[in-house]
Amino acid sequence: MNSLKLQLKSDFIGALASFICLIHCIATPFIFVSAASIEHHHHEHHHGDSPLWWSAIDIVFIVISFLAVYWSAKSSSKTWMKFALYLCWAGLAFFILNEKFEGPHLPHFLIYVPAFGLIVLHLYNKRYCQCINGNCPV
Repeated sequence: MNSLKLQLKSDFIGALASFICLIHCIATPFIFVSAASIEHHHHEHHHGDSPLWWSAIDIVFIVISFLAVYWSAKSSSKTWMKFALYLCWAGLAFFILNEKFEGPHLPHFLIYVPAFGLIVLHLYNKRYCQCINGNCPV
């Protein structure tokens, strides 16, 4: 895929990845509560740890969203948009890594703020801030 096509699709990919990440964050507590409940009813021992593949999804989201932010910021006509994209990505990465490495306890809902921010910013950037072949909106 050439650079222009990647730049044009990066906002869509970024918004989609952020939306899927948001769904993943919302679903995780429910999945593990129901899994613990099922295991309890079957008298199995539950360690409370998530499977490795489920935990690895977080890192995949961080990488995909960074690449989408990089390409979107590269083609954006607005400096504030570039800053906002990277700021939301840094917030998302911080919350994910803080949870993964068991840093200070933060309310889980805070992860929704940068995830939702990335969705909105990518959609706004795609609509109003794209530089295509040197033609940038004012």
